[in-house]
Amino acid sequence: MKLPKNLVQKLENRRLNNSLRQLPSFNNLVDFSSNDYIGFSKSEPIFKLSHHYLIENEIIQNGATGSRLISGNHSLYQITETFIAQFHEAESALIFNSGYDANVGFFSAVPQRNDVILYDELSHASIRDGILMSNAKSYKFNHNDFEDLERLILKFPNANIYIVTETVFSMDGDSPNLEELVELSEKYNCYLVVDEAHTLGVFGEKGEGLIQYLQLHNRIFARIMTFGKGLGCHGATVLGSIDLKDYLVNFARSFIYTTGLSPHSVSTIFTAYQQLNIEKETIEKLRQNIIFFNQQKNLLGLKPMFVRSKSAIQSAIVPGNENVKKLAQQLQDKGYDVKPILSPTVPERQERLRFCIHSYNSEEEINQVLKLLNGFIF
Repeated sequence: MKLPKNLVQKLENRRLNNSLRQLPSFNNLVDFSSNDYIGFSKSEPIFKLSHHYLIENEIIQNGATGSRLISGNHSLYQITETFIAQFHEAESALIFNSGYDANVGFFSAVPQRNDVILYDELSHASIRDGILMSNAKSYKFNHNDFEDLERLILKFPNANIYIVTETVFSMDGDSPNLEELVELSEKYNCYLVVDEAHTLGVFGEKGEGLIQYLQLHNRIFARIMTFGKGLGCHGATVLGSIDLKDYLVNFARSFIYTTGLSPHSVSTIFTAYQQLNIEKETIEKLRQNIIFFNQQKNLLGLKPMFVRSKSAIQSAIVPGNENVKKLAQQLQDKGYDVKPILSPTVPERQERLRFCIHSYNSEEEINQVLKLLNGFIF
């Protein structure tokens, strides 16, 4: 059957706006686009150790066989969740199949009718989708603007208020003042929920994330850690109290009504977490590359076009879908995989080139891609 006309029109509008999404082909370009910040997705030790763990423990099983509440809660889940909770100094950890599932499950289940959710306007789509499924009222506050947040808090003196933010925002690569935010949430007895998707493996001596690095983890209601980025595998976990874990097991629909991860997937998560404890040099190399990238863009006079960021995500604003796609293609033609971020993913006139820095990028590669950018612009 043909696609309905109204859907065909929506696709055509995307084409006309130069914003039609298409699946990219695999390439061998220098990686400045993936979220594999410390190279764990290509780690041979993790690959071999996770397989060896399964063989050694006689776990010969390809799938979970069902929901974790029916038949899919294989023994490796408990071992891995216990390790993750200890690693992050949390009471409990509950593994979800993806970061999207974790956010949708949490925000659709935890805030109740008559509760209020106040979320940063640049929160990830998975957070916003979960909020849309919630019975709570929700309001966005201006990005990293705690005066605006406090103004909203004061409007709801008798409600349970959930404040939602991210430690590193996926498009800008910037961070809120987390100490100030924690103090504000405590001042008004709010429940602070933080998505740490882009800080696991990046911040902290062993990549434990920004909240724990700042020693704020005992003052947070929930942390959501995603494994598909710095950990190089798949899945996510919600960190919080034992009661929160019990609640999610009972009420988070994206947890209850889905087949669990396979033993191989959980073994990879477990092995990758263990590897964080011994990959301190790799994590430090990533930090040095981020510093070098910032230094070089300043030396080349590119600083004004970049969003201020100390993270592995560096965004150069290039207004217009056509302009940013053309510039990205020029860099790709020279061998550097830099992706354009188009509207409507970001607001119009905020289109950008998004550079993801990795521990395995060389200083020569960083220097060269920035020199090419400088030459194409000026």
